[in-house]
Amino acid sequence: MIPKTFTQEITLSDGRTITLETGKLAKQADGSVVVRMGDCMLLATAVSARHASPVDFLPLTIDYREKFAAAGRFPGGFFKREARPSNEEILTMRLVDRVLRPLFPKDYHAETQIMIQLMSHDESVMPDALAGLAASTVLQLSDIPFENPISEARVARVDGEWIINPSKEILAQSDVDIMIGASADSVAMVEGEFSEISEEEMVEAIAFGHEAIKDQIKAQEALVAEVGKKETREYEGEDQDAELEAHIHSLAYDRCYEIAKKGVSKADRGELFSTLKEEIKAAYSEEELEEKGDLISKYFSGAQKKAVRDLVLNDGVRLDARKTTEIRPIWCEVDYLPSTHGSSVFTRGETQALATVTLGTSREANIIDLPTEQGEENFYLHYNFPPFSTGEARPLRGTSRREVGHGNLAQRALKKVMPDDCPYTVRVVSEVLESNGSSSMATVCAGTMALMDAGIQINKPVSGIAMGLITEGDRYAVLSDILGDEDHLGDMDFKVTGTRDGITACQMDIKIKGLSYEILTQALMQAKEGRLHILDHLEATISQPATSVKEHAPKMINRTIPNEFIGALIGPGGKVIQELQKESGCTIVINEDPVTEEGIVEILGTSPEGIAMVEAKIDSITFKPEVGQTYEVKVIKMLDFGAVVEYLEAPGNEVLLHVSELAWERTENVSDVVNMGDVLEVKYFGIDSRTRKEKVSRKALLPRPERKDNKRE
Repeated sequence: MIPKTFTQEITLSDGRTITLETGKLAKQADGSVVVRMGDCMLLATAVSARHASPVDFLPLTIDYREKFAAAGRFPGGFFKREARPSNEEILTMRLVDRVLRPLFPKDYHAETQIMIQLMSHDESVMPDALAGLAASTVLQLSDIPFENPISEARVARVDGEWIINPSKEILAQSDVDIMIGASADSVAMVEGEFSEISEEEMVEAIAFGHEAIKDQIKAQEALVAEVGKKETREYEGEDQDAELEAHIHSLAYDRCYEIAKKGVSKADRGELFSTLKEEIKAAYSEEELEEKGDLISKYFSGAQKKAVRDLVLNDGVRLDARKTTEIRPIWCEVDYLPSTHGSSVFTRGETQALATVTLGTSREANIIDLPTEQGEENFYLHYNFPPFSTGEARPLRGTSRREVGHGNLAQRALKKVMPDDCPYTVRVVSEVLESNGSSSMATVCAGTMALMDAGIQINKPVSGIAMGLITEGDRYAVLSDILGDEDHLGDMDFKVTGTRDGITACQMDIKIKGLSYEILTQALMQAKEGRLHILDHLEATISQPATSVKEHAPKMINRTIPNEFIGALIGPGGKVIQELQKESGCTIVINEDPVTEEGIVEILGTSPEGIAMVEAKIDSITFKPEVGQTYEVKVIKMLDFGAVVEYLEAPGNEVLLHVSELAWERTENVSDVVNMGDVLEVKYFGIDSRTRKEKVSRKALLPRPERKDNKRE
């Protein structure tokens, strides 16, 4: 029996449609939906445990996977099956997680898993833009407690026109690529990259995307109404004790306020808060602590949060004694590491990043092999966040999702200023050595300076800043260059990067409802002031990119050769190119340009002599003498019927100078005219029609003798 299905359709402004369908697939999940746009189909499911987990947070897993079968392709690797998620899949998971997580009840701690799978791929549809819509819809169709529907949309701009959920082809022409996550009445998440747009243009893009999201939310609500809304399940919430909470607040609030006003370092502040907490707990018996210890800690944290937020709103003073618009002290240094191709240190307050740059050939490009995308990245950035950066000792379990996300944000910020004609593959690595607020923005600043130190001719330097927000009723304060505690205790984390001329990337997470566009605009304008202040420090350290790469760094020369000569340069079994690399000390990479149908030869080496040797070999192999031109040659072999000569401008290119072309007079012996090692000039005549061989002549460049009259007397 075919199950009954329910559908809702969303029509975009350009006439394209998105369809939501439920009732046919994965019916044992708490909720399931198929989201379709064109031939792109996502299956999303949600399942949540019926009992709370023992942890004191929501163990939520967002899992997004692109199946290779969706694009009619086989996975790579030995086992030919999908394995760990790619960076691109992880980034999509983070986009969805950041919008959904704040909307679960704070006391809901049941294991919850939302799985989104690309089951059918359409080249004209970017599926990551549909993942948030799919995730929210399954939650609405389930009985899992969740505050309200949300959705996500990608916004692009081509020729001044805003576009929702563009194709990859359209996005490639756009100066804006921004993903927006929102409810019907509030924007909750923004992430994107831009070609130096203004703050006003960014607000316009967010507003445009928000309008499209409202239509997607209406479709979710209509689908739920058609299916029938499930009653939200009952669950065990956290224990509460209003009397205990009031008592802890009375003991802790004023003293937390005083500690917050001291303006001491992160470590000293943490010690003072910890000492106060232990002092308050010491007033309770062991039995009371065993029964209420977790609540006491929770209520103390609440009093601490309230005190810190009130300090900002009441006195305009922050935990480190700064004003709301003040940037922490900055110091910078370039060329710190002697053996790297480029390096820099950026320190802002208690946050420090050490960036390195490595230059390579196209062989070092980052290969992208996904069901939805295949290609290479010739510029990429990796971000590492070791435990010691926050004074912790914890297990190392590979690259975290946070490291992937922060590295991607910094990469997007910097790639906009990379030169189009950069011959290198460029890898930037940021090692976060200290962290107390926005190490990703420190990475952008350190990366900018390291690229300039390496001699990469970036168009303009880029800086980044993280903005925060604290609100209560009608009162609010926008904070520049937030601390880690201000991120944790505040209502917004808004990272903005850009040049002096505009924004290149952003990432925003908002923890409150109803953030007005007025506050958003103020945050952007305040961020611009901070960005420019930081740029002053960067440019005071290194004002322009180095004019050339470092002496020990590889120099890159690109040469193009006709495809017909590629085989000769490689040689049988790679013999020629391998010997040339060994002799010159250079790395040689040959690629074919499908557009020009020419070979692109990349020569990478630290020795100018080695590079010159490779270029000379290429010149020799690709040398084609022109008919009628004169060339200098050297005699390299003597024969009875002529001399073998080598073109001086193309060593290795040989041609026979026939005895009949040595001189106008009859030549009995070749050695009567030339000898081994002689250098002479010859004229090139092309292919001889009689011998079918190349013909050169010495005598053609000599005066022709006058003809003698041999009449009989």
